Amino acid sequence: MNRKEELEKLIVEYDKLQEKYGAKELKSIYNGGKVENPELCFVFMNPTGRNIASLPEWKGIQSPWIGTKNIWKLFFKIGLLDKEIFENIELKKPADWDESFAQKVYENVEKHNYFITNLGKCTQLDARPLSNSVYMKYLELLFKEFEIIKPKKIITFGNQVSSIILNKKICVSECRKKKFSLRIKDEEYTVYPVYYPIGNGMRNIDKAVEDIIEIMKSK
Repeated sequence: MNRKEELEKLIVEYDKLQEKYGAKELKSIYNGGKVENPELCFVFMNPTGRNIASLPEWKGIQSPWIGTKNIWKLFFKIGLLDKEIFENIELKKPADWDESFAQKVYENVEKHNYFITNLGKCTQLDARPLSNSVYMKYLELLFKEFEIIKPKKIITFGNQVSSIILNKKICVSECRKKKFSLRIKDEEYTVYPVYYPIGNGMRNIDKAVEDIIEIMKSK
């Protein structure tokens, strides 16, 4: 079984949790990008209905941030998205995204050697906060993702996600560019908490960009 097939085995569990904790009229959003030892794995919070891949009529990949703009600005600024792809994203309204364009974007993600996922895969209608208890339902599944893809560096966005994954209180403003060790079974993973750069966190996008660029250079 290859790594994509191993990741697909987790979908059944994600969809069960969508029924419990997500909007009933929307689908789960899973992950996407390089699945074999990516240089970076980016972990966000949870998807919302702004991701058009969560709509029932969508037939393409169910990966993060499809049909949105702001996060792709971050990936472009840190050199992980080709200019042509970024310019196409900037020109498109959400409804202009189709399955083939979403596939093209994620092929570019794979080309740049990174993987995008969320701690929670339960899509909400809006950006309502999720409780720690809901995120904890996904933690073991996220760790299975790490075990399958074996990323070299993990970047966690925001205090809540970083604290849950590292099982300690994290304040990203106090640990910028600091690495933490995460042990899962017999493997050690390197984790860097970073400012959340979307929504209210847009004011911190430049700090997130600065920190990620430094993290990419680090050994």
